[in-house]
Amino acid sequence: MSAHNKSMTENFTGSFTQQESIPEAGIEAAMAVLRHGRLHRYNTVPGELSETALMEQEFAGYVGSKFCLAVASGGYAMATALRALGVGHGDKVLSNAFTLAPVPGAIAAVGAQPVFVGVTEDLTIDLEDLQSKLDQADVLLLSHMRGHLCDMDRLMAMCDAADVRVVEDCAHTMGAAWNGVASGRAGAIGCYSCQTYKHVNSGEGGFLVTDDPVLAAKSIMLSGSYMLFERHLAAPDPEVFKDIKYATPNISGRMDNLRAAILRPQIADLATQCERWNERYYALEAGLRDLPGLQIVERPEAETIVGSSFQFLLLDWTEESVQDVIARCLKRGVELKWFGSAEPVAFTSRYDSWRYANPVPLPKSDRILRGIVDMRVPLTFSLEDCAVITRIIRAEVSAVYQAQT
Repeated sequence: MSAHNKSMTENFTGSFTQQESIPEAGIEAAMAVLRHGRLHRYNTVPGELSETALMEQEFAGYVGSKFCLAVASGGYAMATALRALGVGHGDKVLSNAFTLAPVPGAIAAVGAQPVFVGVTEDLTIDLEDLQSKLDQADVLLLSHMRGHLCDMDRLMAMCDAADVRVVEDCAHTMGAAWNGVASGRAGAIGCYSCQTYKHVNSGEGGFLVTDDPVLAAKSIMLSGSYMLFERHLAAPDPEVFKDIKYATPNISGRMDNLRAAILRPQIADLATQCERWNERYYALEAGLRDLPGLQIVERPEAETIVGSSFQFLLLDWTEESVQDVIARCLKRGVELKWFGSAEPVAFTSRYDSWRYANPVPLPKSDRILRGIVDMRVPLTFSLEDCAVITRIIRAEVSAVYQAQT
């Protein structure tokens, strides 16, 4: 069978939502927690360091931060970061138009109002649009959506000059870096997710990191530490809590020892896992290059990526043609998401879906969003799976593109 005929007849039979199993070391550690029953992070016996406290210390070491707090979700981490920075009811917070619902949700959770900033064809925040809006807010909640990092040196210079504090949403960039600086370490606070489809998997969970002792202490109190903050290992000196402990509300969102036990071996192996994702990402990229009608998202040399998802652009295609590609690929087992739909679908939505935010139209960004096609890349895929997937996408994109031209 010729390569062309093969590309038109083969199907993909793998799952786009099946993750790898939890490492055996994590399963064993979780079983130990279940057997002793001390799941709450502050439920320890004399001389015991909790799994959660140890994990915070280890993750702080991994990203190079002074302080780390483990919490219930990445969304909770972002809302906590905003509260720690003093964002409250009626305030405006800058954020990406291209992101997912928990990001504007975190802004809404503190009673604030998102001000959406446009997206470029690189799928990063539009720095020109950001520059024009920096006078509207004191905080930028920067979403590194789908793992794409903007020019962080330029962004931080702009924000520092305007006295805008930056919170980084690193749900898709745990393990990534810009010019050697770990994602989450450029701004005042970095927030990460441990949800199943992220880079470490505890079902739900999140981290918050910072070098600022006051922000760390406020975040720990907000998370529901009661007066047990001295049991943290990646926390400021107890003296920092002297006044903060009386003035900060308890908005409970702690991580528990069971999830921490599952996560610790995954954090230890994260660098290797990132290399494996990148092998798959670059295999997909190579397989889809030089395809008429399909635009690859080029990655800057300064960016160290984590390729756990893959995006390409069908820029300026008609809605019907894009939907035709999505449907044809799905029929052959390749599950793609599209950010051009007027209605939210499953996990996929866009800035004009979040009507509570009263979004202002962004025509330039709308054009790009209508062209974004997105795909998960779980580590259960082999490199041969990636080859099959690219052959199917190439065949179906080519067929629809030729039909419309």
